[in-house]
Amino acid sequence: MRSKLEIIFISISFIFTAFLFVIIGSIFIIPSPDGFLQSIFSEEMITALKLTLSTSILAAFFVMIIAIPTAYSFSRYSFPLKNILKSILDLPIAFPEIVLGIALLMIFGNRFLGPFLNNLGIDIIFTTTGIIIAQFFVALPYAVRILYSTFNYVNPRYEFVSRSLGYGEFETFRKITIPLAKGGIFASSVVTLARCIGTFAAVLLVGGGTYLKTETLSIAIYYNLSLGNIDAAITASILLVIISFIAIFLLEKYAQENIEGLG
Repeated sequence: MRSKLEIIFISISFIFTAFLFVIIGSIFIIPSPDGFLQSIFSEEMITALKLTLSTSILAAFFVMIIAIPTAYSFSRYSFPLKNILKSILDLPIAFPEIVLGIALLMIFGNRFLGPFLNNLGIDIIFTTTGIIIAQFFVALPYAVRILYSTFNYVNPRYEFVSRSLGYGEFETFRKITIPLAKGGIFASSVVTLARCIGTFAAVLLVGGGTYLKTETLSIAIYYNLSLGNIDAAITASILLVIISFIAIFLLEKYAQENIEGLG
């Protein structure tokens, strides 16, 4: 027999989850079949999809390379300005994404690093490289936050035992810490990739959103809505929902396999 509190809590979770499902599901029934097929096979949509996936995968890869040692150092080591550095890394989570986009535009534009990089023949603003950089800095704080919690959960005693048995610090990190933290690393990778895929404001400001050049799916939604092309905007939205669902499904499947393996 369920308690009243249990029934209330389950009812609340069911009602609002179902409501969210209806909201998201409505996207799939809005466009006309002809409009959807025409939009999904258009040059704009195919180009935006390829660009979104390629830049997001690259950005997520670089994020994880930086986030793993950063999060581990925050979790295990004590050093000057540690709390300040952690707070700075968390800042992009707290303020709107457009603020970070403006900051990146100023840094890599006509001021600060822009002229220096241009002299070296490196173009950042309004290029695919700019998209990757924007995605990188938007997703990095989320990856570090998840990995920091993951490494905190790994018992340092396992590392101490490994060191006492003759393993070096790097060997211990590679053979002990990383395998113990693989669930959190995978979760962080999925969240990072999803965050890169969904980045909009920063990508628009730094990448420029040039038609058929630096136009990602999120920017395609914005442009087509501005032009009144609802079918194309909804088609881009559907593609983003499908990609996000696949990422979350893989995460849940992996987590379930780990639980069963532990059992």
